[in-house]
Amino acid sequence: MSGIVLSAATRQSLLAAQNTSDLLASTQTRLSTGKKVNSALDNPLNFFTSQSLDSRAGDLSNLLDNISNGVQTINAAATGITNIQKLVDSAKSVANQALATTITTTGTAYSAYSSATTGQNITFTVNGTSKNFTLAANATIDTAVSSLNSAAGASIFSKSSDGTSIVVNGAGKIEITDSTTRTALGFSTVGTDNANTSYYDETNNTKDLTINGLETRYNLAKQYNDLLTQIDQLAGDSSYNGVDLINDSSASNKLKIQFNSDNTSAVSIQGVDATSTGIGLAAIATNSTGSFSANADINTVLSNLTAATSKLRSYSSQLGSNLTIVQNRQDFTKNLINTLQTGSSNLTNADLNEEAANSQALSTRQSLAISALSLANTAQQNVLQLLR
Repeated sequence: MSGIVLSAATRQSLLAAQNTSDLLASTQTRLSTGKKVNSALDNPLNFFTSQSLDSRAGDLSNLLDNISNGVQTINAAATGITNIQKLVDSAKSVANQALATTITTTGTAYSAYSSATTGQNITFTVNGTSKNFTLAANATIDTAVSSLNSAAGASIFSKSSDGTSIVVNGAGKIEITDSTTRTALGFSTVGTDNANTSYYDETNNTKDLTINGLETRYNLAKQYNDLLTQIDQLAGDSSYNGVDLINDSSASNKLKIQFNSDNTSAVSIQGVDATSTGIGLAAIATNSTGSFSANADINTVLSNLTAATSKLRSYSSQLGSNLTIVQNRQDFTKNLINTLQTGSSNLTNADLNEEAANSQALSTRQSLAISALSLANTAQQNVLQLLR
């Protein structure tokens, strides 16, 4: 090419055509990529600043997935708490139903009382309320009857006509609740649970006294225990992605949600124990000394259920507060990512309308440059005509 001699006009036209071609190629690149800065050569400051903004937005996007998982974990725990509360309400209903079940008796029981009983603690239930006292050693029938009635708060016990036995009047609605006590007073019993509570005449082995209503309370106690089992199972099933915030209150059961890439902003959510044991509830003994037989025991259960409700509400409040924090940071992170990406785009994105107009103008200039180059060569062509 260095051996070819071009006129000044031709060289000028050629240079203009080359510049126009370069500009057109650059414009077409911007149109195809949508960016005015595609490499550090285009604009080093904008290019590297945009890369930094995009990198931070990418880091936050990765953290956003973890935040979203945290929100769902808290939601799962909150849902579990809500449904456990429903089970607690059902348990309370069962306990109230047991309390409303009246205990009645039919018949009369006779006890072949032994006055040699030494320091025996007597436990019995009157109208569902537990009573107890210690029977003095070698107490007479009269002393035993008087002591029993004093403890019962009513004249329920009496002496048989021959003065040798203790009589329990069936209308008194009384139950001897302990097998040892029954034996001490001379009463026999059939079965080991309150669903089958009867007393027999020691001599004739015939049933005299039957307790009514205890079988209903016994079945309600089993329902209550079943509800506690469901509470435990629900607490164990309220996990999300392997994390259960309501089944364990140990220090290791903690959900940490990170909010920034250098881990200087985070929230830690401590797990709680919302199982039946964790909220202060215990199964009812379905045997001769349990089964909701005493009203006092049922009232204790109702108090425990009320305390359990308060504890569940506290847990729910804690989860709700943490959920608000995490959701707020989730929204903030989304908005910050959008801000960073917008800032990056402002530095590198091309104005497609402007670039389209440039493309049209440069195409026209390119055509004109080719025409100018052709005109610049006309003079040399005229010389060639003279030589011919």
